[in-house]
Formats: sequence, structure tokens, C-alpha cells
Amino acid sequence: MDDYIQQQLEQIDQKIKDTQKLLSDPELAALARLEIEDLKRQKEELESSAATPMSQEGEEESGEGVNPNIAILEIRSAAGGDEAGLFAGDLTRMYSRFSQNQGWKIEELDRSEGKIGQIKEVVIKIAGQGAYQSLQYESGVHRVQRVPETEASGRIHTSTATVAVLPQVPEAEVYIKNVNKVNTAVRLKHLPSGIVITCQTERSQLQNRENAMALLRAKLWEKQEEERLNSISKQRKLSVGEGGRSEKIRTYNFPQNRITDHRIGKSWYNLEKIMEGNLEPVLEVIREEAGKEEV
Repeated sequence: MDDYIQQQLEQIDQKIKDTQKLLSDPELAALARLEIEDLKRQKEELESSAATPMSQEGEEESGEGVNPNIAILEIRSAAGGDEAGLFAGDLTRMYSRFSQNQGWKIEELDRSEGKIGQIKEVVIKIAGQGAYQSLQYESGVHRVQRVPETEASGRIHTSTATVAVLPQVPEAEVYIKNVNKVNTAVRLKHLPSGIVITCQTERSQLQNRENAMALLRAKLWEKQEEERLNSISKQRKLSVGEGGRSEKIRTYNFPQNRITDHRIGKSWYNLEKIMEGNLEPVLEVIREEAGKEEV
């Protein structure tokens, strides 16, 4: 056990002792008991994480330990205001319908909405044969060009949404050193990286916590994988990006009924059908091109 975790455990023990003194106060006893229970859970989690072996230094993580049949899909509205939120909702519907067509199971882990029909952020777990393998190259900035319903002049607007596809990572693959937990719904903060995860869709707090930990492991795995690829000077062609208009991997042009993937320079002219979940022709070509790169 390293010194940092040992120090954290000692601090928790001291907090437990201090809080126990409040048990004799009739007005604070109930709150004190809840606080003690929470502190004890934190202590157990730290002890459990300390017992999890870290990857050997210098050993390259290839991602082979991820589950190819489970994908965690994260969609966020980016540039474009209200229209970006509507487009994020359209992408959510497209991927959900595609998953249903494949017979995959869909589970929503978290959602943040704007106005009616708009999505700020949604996180979905997709489970089924080859789910992650099929969707892994969808990560990036997606751009839409269309005339919003509220546009009286018929002017075409451009908006973006970001898509991130993460694998479900086994506990042994990612070492989570320290997590700060808040008990309203479930909100986790990974202290070393600053990554914050929230999950509140399940009635069970335990299930929310399991979902949050799975998403946290996936994000940490992605961070480690990016660092690994950078360390061997391999450019990551399919990256998430920051949501800028010019930082796109794909354009959905509604007036021309066209979808274009800019990474491979190919277009399809059945956009409406693709948006209904018929995404396989696009994904098949992307996978083929990605396979050529790896050879």
C-alpha cells in the first residue's frame, strides 16, 4: 500500500473518531450515523483499490482486455446552440435504432436535457455481439447542415455534436487509485485525473454506482490508450475532439440527402434512411478502411 492511500485511510479513521463523538447529541446522532456509514464505505473502497494491482511500468496496454461486446456511447451537443441539442437527440435516436436492429440491449446511464427535444449529454450502455467492435470508430465530431424548423428564411444552419465510444473495461485493466464520492444520486470524482462521473437514472444507488464506476474505468482506459499511442508516435485518426465546426469526421447534409465521412472521403446519398438506424453500410466501409491502416 503506497503512502498516499495510507494517509487517506488515516484521515478517514480520524474523521470516524471525531464523528462518533456526535452520537451522544440527540439532534445530531442520526446525521452522525449516516456520516460514519459513508466514511466506512469510503475506507473499504480505498482498501479495495489498494489491493488491485497496477499495470507494470513500461508495459504497453493494447486494449485487448476490453469487452468487444459492450460499448459505452457518450453523445454531447457542441457548437450551434439549440440546433446542436436537437442534432444530439437525432444521433441518439439513430444509434439506438441501429442497436435495436442488431438485437443489442440498450441501457441509459445518464442524461442531461435542454429544451424539449434537445440533449446536452447522454450516456448509453450498449450490449450485444460485437457492439464495441462495430461502433468503436464512431468517436469524433459529427456536423449537421440543415434548415431548422424555426428558420423562416430557409437559411441552412451548421451545428455539431460529439460522439465518444468507449469500451467496458474490466476492473483489473484500470487501476483507480482514489475516488471522491458524493451521495446525491451518484457522483464520482477521480482525484488524480479530475474526471467527474454522474449517474442517476437507476432507482438503486448501488446500480448507479456500478454504472458510474464502469464509465470511469472506460474514460481512464481511453486516457491511458491515448497516452500510449502518443508515446509510440502513432497518430490517432479517429479522435473525439473538442466540438469545433471544422474539427469534424462526418457531415450530415439534409438538403442534399447526403452523409459524408471525411476520414475516407466517401459519401452516401440515403441520409434519411441512415438516420433511421440503417447505419451498417457506413460502419462496414469504415471498419474495412481501419483494417487496412492496421496492416
